[in-house]
Amino acid sequence: MKKDFILPDIGEGIVECEIVEWLVKEGDRIAEDQPVCDVMTDKALVQIPAVYDGVVTKLYYAKGDIAKVHAPLFEMDTDGVAPAATPASAPAQAAPAAVATGKQLEDFILPDIGEGIVECEIVEWLIKEGDVLAEDQPVCDVMTDKALVQIPAKYAGKVVKLHYAKGEIAKVHSPLFQQEIAGTSTAAPAVVATPVAAPVCAAKAASVASASTAAPAGNGKALASPAVRRLARELSIDLSLVPGSGDKGRVYKDDVKAYANGGATSGVAKVAAAPVKAATVATSTGGSRVEPIKGIKAAMARQMQDSVSTIPHFTYCEEIDLTELIALRGQLKDQYAKQGIKLTLMPFFMKAMSLAIKQFPIMNSQVNSDCSELTYFDDHNIGIAVDSKVGLLVPNIKGCQNKSIVQIAQELTKLTDAAREGRVSPAELKGGTITISNIGAIGGTVATPIINKPEVAIVALGKTQLLPRFNAKGEVEGRSLMQISWSGDHRVIDGGTIARFTNLWKSYLEQPSSMLLSMV
Repeated sequence: MKKDFILPDIGEGIVECEIVEWLVKEGDRIAEDQPVCDVMTDKALVQIPAVYDGVVTKLYYAKGDIAKVHAPLFEMDTDGVAPAATPASAPAQAAPAAVATGKQLEDFILPDIGEGIVECEIVEWLIKEGDVLAEDQPVCDVMTDKALVQIPAKYAGKVVKLHYAKGEIAKVHSPLFQQEIAGTSTAAPAVVATPVAAPVCAAKAASVASASTAAPAGNGKALASPAVRRLARELSIDLSLVPGSGDKGRVYKDDVKAYANGGATSGVAKVAAAPVKAATVATSTGGSRVEPIKGIKAAMARQMQDSVSTIPHFTYCEEIDLTELIALRGQLKDQYAKQGIKLTLMPFFMKAMSLAIKQFPIMNSQVNSDCSELTYFDDHNIGIAVDSKVGLLVPNIKGCQNKSIVQIAQELTKLTDAAREGRVSPAELKGGTITISNIGAIGGTVATPIINKPEVAIVALGKTQLLPRFNAKGEVEGRSLMQISWSGDHRVIDGGTIARFTNLWKSYLEQPSSMLLSMV
């Protein structure tokens, strides 16, 4: 029976790809999971495996053509083929061969690390080849566009090979490293490399081999690895203009860097690129360096740009007298410190905000894209902007309306400590309804914060200052004052609403007893 092979999804948002190299030809007999072609997306070089045993009857695209996702890639005849008897299945059987020696080699497949995450950067390997692993031992730190995530080992065993170097981009559901599973022997032939891991590992090796020998595509596109293409994109360089020093014009990173420095490579040999680059650096004056914006910083840049370009911001500033609240905290902090609870002013700010939201629910809402609907949330998931080592993170404490000040303090300490290390989970970054930015902890009094879209409001807290003020008797006395700056979405919040909300929030903070009574 003849059947079309449909090109599957090969990456989030990818709708087409270039045929870099066919690994089969019409008339070839192929086995399930056998690599059939290398394709290049705008993100990476991907190898496509067969899903059935059969004979290739027709290739719908030529090398260099653009193939569409979810469209037929090739035609095959699936009649009368015995998978076990086909010689083409030999590559897929390479992994279990290790069992004959009493050792089981298995690839660790990078699991899902967040909704919508398809790739990540290797920030740091916590192991090296030859190390003995324990189950659940951390093996590496990886950076997504949302957070720093630590990957644990699934099995105990010995590390055989790391498939990526530090700084490289790893793909979700692809092999991350290879290990020898502890306690394996010839008596357990059924325990072999996972069906997905072995073909993917073989596919990765074949992908590199085929990419290094394939000729440049006939449509003027350069031959280069995904890492080189990524570097070229970061430097805004057209790869087709870069002379490649590798075999058949293959472009390497040094070629791109040399081209960026104004000295195109000669194309004779890759090693020749290094002296050219060194000479350029040695003679340059008043130079500059290019650093890619990636990971969380790139995600924040996109989020802020989207917020500013779609939300009409307006700012409202106020002064809050924290003298009484600071005195109350001073009386309580040592008592709670003995219980391991760090009692700062922030839990009071968050609880007071939650109490004020009960009377002004519009501050805890979200508007849809065309501003035709407003969604009000029962839960007050208050976010706190944290200046972490990987960039700005905004985790949130869920359900502040149901938590006491002490409970908020406990959760806040845990969350901010994790955020400063970049180790918050995606769930802790999602679902926020309103945000506090404590810029005063670093310095500064007044700010114009950018709304954390799709929320409708954010407040920046300035630093606390001891300033002179007149009391009710007309006498000058020192008071602990803080300037706060609100940004609101003017499509749904007007100046009167945010002023009345701030006055209520301010009253709870200036008179802590009224806040405590409102919590009963």
